[in-house]
Amino acid sequence: MKENDNAFYACEYAERRDEEDPLKNYQKDFYMKQGTIYLDGNSLGLLSVRAERSLLELLDSWKQFGIDGWTQGHYPWFYLSEDLGKKMAPLVGGKEKELIVTGSTTTNLHQLVSAFYEPQGQRTKILADELNFPSDIYALKSQLKLKGYEPDNHLIQVKSRDGQTLQEKDIIAAMTEDVALILLPAVLYRSGQILDMKLLTEEAHKRGIVIGFDLCHSIGSIPHELHDWGVDFAFWCTYKHLNGGPGSVGALFVHEKHFGKEPGLAGWFSSKKEKQFDMKHELEHAEDAGAFQIGTPHVLSIAPLIGALSYFEEIGIEKIREKSLQLTNYMKELLEAELSDFDFVIQSPKEDAVRGGHLYLEHPEAARICKALKAENIIPDFRAPQGIRLAPVALYNSFKDVWRSVQILKDIMVEERYKKYKNERDVVA
Repeated sequence: MKENDNAFYACEYAERRDEEDPLKNYQKDFYMKQGTIYLDGNSLGLLSVRAERSLLELLDSWKQFGIDGWTQGHYPWFYLSEDLGKKMAPLVGGKEKELIVTGSTTTNLHQLVSAFYEPQGQRTKILADELNFPSDIYALKSQLKLKGYEPDNHLIQVKSRDGQTLQEKDIIAAMTEDVALILLPAVLYRSGQILDMKLLTEEAHKRGIVIGFDLCHSIGSIPHELHDWGVDFAFWCTYKHLNGGPGSVGALFVHEKHFGKEPGLAGWFSSKKEKQFDMKHELEHAEDAGAFQIGTPHVLSIAPLIGALSYFEEIGIEKIREKSLQLTNYMKELLEAELSDFDFVIQSPKEDAVRGGHLYLEHPEAARICKALKAENIIPDFRAPQGIRLAPVALYNSFKDVWRSVQILKDIMVEERYKKYKNERDVVA
């Protein structure tokens, strides 16, 4: 990529890349405060004009139709979860009926584990890892307790050799005869490592073990082929790379080979749509992923997804992934060249095939460096104890954003401006 070093590290190079970028016109669709470079889309994506429009349209349907909004209007609420599941299916490589938009990350995890964790005989343990997001581990421990098992004895957490990444061979080695269920992240939330979901699924199934994945940091940033890989179940949030808004409704995937399975946590919306208003006390649950809904859809929290997902339909996840890799590669090379004297360590994988949509740096002064960046209108993400996540998002970040961010970070380090701040996290990191 470097035709010569001087040109590569100049602002003009970034500007030229932006001119050539086929996705450049989408940046104007996203609300970003003027003068700000937003690099925290892996925590909360930005609002787009289309998401705003669909939210207002659903709000208006409540105004116009009242109760009849469940079946009338442009987007009848009663079918929203199924309709948006269909729109999301290409992002995970699933069939339309294998997806449903419902719940939240952790409630969906509880639902799926309650259905798929079926301890029998010596198969009583759940296999996870020590680098996963805490919420997933909390849920797994509580599910074990509900089944009468002690988490200390029945939750296996694969160890990391370097504290940042996992090796698939270590995970496979832990797939022992006493494991009933496996839950792993598709992309590790700190380092951004992509696990080989296809390989891990094949190895789990060879041993008769059910396997599921948390896609929170992969959905909308990398392609998946969940159906073809044979993944049993998956779940994710929609407010990171999908830009659905704070607390937007989550989603889940259940492979069609499990259609007809009874939900572990049954509720009214687990019903077949045509039977739901029969009001019987015997549940006739849906025969597809819809069975794993529990309660009434949160219509106003689903609404922004209608507009947000339209970008992915229009562009395709492959093109988004292509630009994402270009941005993170560019950022990585600039960081290595410009900040080599300042004790930063890039902990994300270098290989494109195993790196997700963000970079993860470590530095002993990470908390105060993040505060200094924010004072300069660069929005990063701090992760205790010394992590900085930077996510240049394909839909609304540019190559010049990346160039400017690295230059400002270098200035902060050279002038030691970070020393004005305490090296401790705020309440929300």
